[in-house]
Amino acid sequence: MIQEKRIALRNSGLINPESIDEYIQCGGYQAFAKALTMSPSDISEIIIDSGLRGRGGAGFPTGTKEKSTAQTCIECLKYIVCNADEGEPGTFKDRIIMETDPHNLIEGMLIAAWSVGASVGYIYVRGEYHLSIERLNIAIKQAEKKGFIGENILNTDFSFTLEVKPGAGSYLCGEELTLIESLEGKRGYPRIKPPFPAQKGLWDHPTLINNVETLANFAPIILYGADWYKSFGTSKSPGTKIFCLSGDVKRPGYYEVDMGITLIDLINEFGGGVNGNSIKSILIGGAAGTFASINHLNLPLDFDSLKEQGLTLGSGAVVVMNETRDLLEMLTSILDFFKHESCGKCIPCRLGTAQILNITERIQEMEPKERESTFINIIQQAEIMAKTSLCPLGQSPILPLKSLWVNFANELINKF
Repeated sequence: MIQEKRIALRNSGLINPESIDEYIQCGGYQAFAKALTMSPSDISEIIIDSGLRGRGGAGFPTGTKEKSTAQTCIECLKYIVCNADEGEPGTFKDRIIMETDPHNLIEGMLIAAWSVGASVGYIYVRGEYHLSIERLNIAIKQAEKKGFIGENILNTDFSFTLEVKPGAGSYLCGEELTLIESLEGKRGYPRIKPPFPAQKGLWDHPTLINNVETLANFAPIILYGADWYKSFGTSKSPGTKIFCLSGDVKRPGYYEVDMGITLIDLINEFGGGVNGNSIKSILIGGAAGTFASINHLNLPLDFDSLKEQGLTLGSGAVVVMNETRDLLEMLTSILDFFKHESCGKCIPCRLGTAQILNITERIQEMEPKERESTFINIIQQAEIMAKTSLCPLGQSPILPLKSLWVNFANELINKF
């Protein structure tokens, strides 16, 4: 039987999340104290050597981003921002970390801040996460009283302040540059890249932005080392991943397991199997994800293995659909979501999301031959959107559209 391998969730359910003393008794803040005895560059090198990749969805090497932010300038104001907006449908991993072990996130931010030379930090939290916000604020006050946040932390020259900033419910603000606009008090519109946050981020200062789950791995990596972390997962995707399993499974929930677990093992060993006679499809990565088929059930869930099959890991959402599910209905729901969440700043996304939704809603009324040409046309429009939109929202519809067509074309054409 496959067991969970908990790193980011190592204290979840074992300690009182509103007690810093219980966190310290479990080894909390030891990694931060150790980090303060090391040079900032050594910390970045350990994170690079660990192979940790961003757990927010992009999978970019975390240490590389960290090093780039640190080297932008030596003695200048820098910020660190935790992206806790978590708006991807089917994803709730960050909420679990913040609700059950907020000090783990704070310690990760402190280590990251020391490594890049940041003196101010913000946790940008999804506004609907009321309990997460409450517990983070409690944890920050406790950390201040213990001397982990504030001036001359642990009798060093390092000073750091941390504040929670609730978001306003925009899916788009999960994108880092749009998040920065919102943090600055502006409307959540995307910025043009480059420059990237590492060079010109919050209020035009170098800014390191990481996801909650990513930062939750910092303390154990610093405490136990890069080689220890690489003993989990795969060679190209080391460590563990929190998967959010939902849909037609008997035990929906969140499970932290080795990167590289197969799809079928995740569904059977942790989800208890499918509710229904058989699996039809699995949506991996949420709305901005991809539709996998039963031919992918033995595929390892890691960044590279999925990419080779035209699929994406994304945030780790895994939505299982049994044989009764209408995949076109699911796709229409996703496209409606994108239309609703488009900020309207750029024309390809503003018009494109509405247009492809409108056409998709009419496919059921068409003859099979017309359905095929129409769906191909929709994919072509989505590809143009992906190339011309300012931010990932306009670049996302092509992912579920193309993967659904590649893996389920026959059903889309002939079902109705």
